[in-house]
Amino acid sequence: MSDTPNKFTIDHPFTTESGYTFPEIQVRYKTWGKLNESGTNAVLICHALTGNADANEWFPGLFGKDGILDESNQFIICSNVLGGCYGTTGPLSINPSTGKPYMADFPDVTIRDMVKVQQQLLDHLGVESIEFAVGGSMGGMQILEWLVMDHRVQKAMVIAMGKSHSSWTIGVSEAQRQAIKADKNWKNGFYELNHPPADGLSAARMMGMIMYRSQPAFERRFGRKIQSGQPNLFQVSSYLRYQGEKLVNRFDANTYVRLTTAMDSHDVFRGRELYGDILSDVDVPVLVVGISSDVLYPVSEQKELAELLGNGIYREIDSDEGHDAFLIEFPKMVQIFNEFNKEYIV
Repeated sequence: MSDTPNKFTIDHPFTTESGYTFPEIQVRYKTWGKLNESGTNAVLICHALTGNADANEWFPGLFGKDGILDESNQFIICSNVLGGCYGTTGPLSINPSTGKPYMADFPDVTIRDMVKVQQQLLDHLGVESIEFAVGGSMGGMQILEWLVMDHRVQKAMVIAMGKSHSSWTIGVSEAQRQAIKADKNWKNGFYELNHPPADGLSAARMMGMIMYRSQPAFERRFGRKIQSGQPNLFQVSSYLRYQGEKLVNRFDANTYVRLTTAMDSHDVFRGRELYGDILSDVDVPVLVVGISSDVLYPVSEQKELAELLGNGIYREIDSDEGHDAFLIEFPKMVQIFNEFNKEYIV
């Protein structure tokens, strides 16, 4: 596998749920392993909000001999989402009608729009069946829509999300968006690329980092310790500032606004008839994983989702790392999956 993502072009018009039509869509993606002749050994990974196609970097503990993903006999796929800033069409892409980046003119997209793009990518790659699909947070939302929208998924693991985005999570996202828009450089989303709303995006990220972890984790790691050499700065404050600056250096403010809005659109029942049957009709094995200390997507949401699915099973990661435990507690995730996999061999 090359370090440079592969490129796929959807070379025909693509219409989003909001009614906007792109003349074409660029998709950047990565793969590991080789697709078998029958096209049935594919594994799909979907990334979270600020993630990207480099799944082996942010899901390292799931790859290799001690993980659950094996490129020696699986064809593993991860693509950058529609609306992102890592090469797939998004706010930084050139709008063909203006010759300039879309910026704030980039339309609202939904989780379902992301999945429709991924479906066309997998069609292009010759995938007939998805042996296993996995994602956490926004990635889990995509996998849940895959289960409803596509017959190819044979087994799935969704982590730290529920059937819909709650008012609690929508509220958190709105506060983050307003922090970005309050920045002096925002200018209704049309800022100079070399002068982004860095203070606003940094503040949004700091809000997010508080919600992604937990009070016990912060106490264990920081307590009331003072940053070395800075007597008026707590270590936790320094950590949050660092995380904010780090995101500013690799992410885009319009993208953050668009993707958090896409997450707010997540509701598997939205606009669909026979609401009670949408999830109960999903009869493939689905492992729904909650995190005991997750304050953003509490375990009650995962328990509810597992009960609604036709063949759902709930398991819990016991951790004080909060929502981000799905990017940290890899041995626990592997153990949970292996126990599930023994019972549901496809």
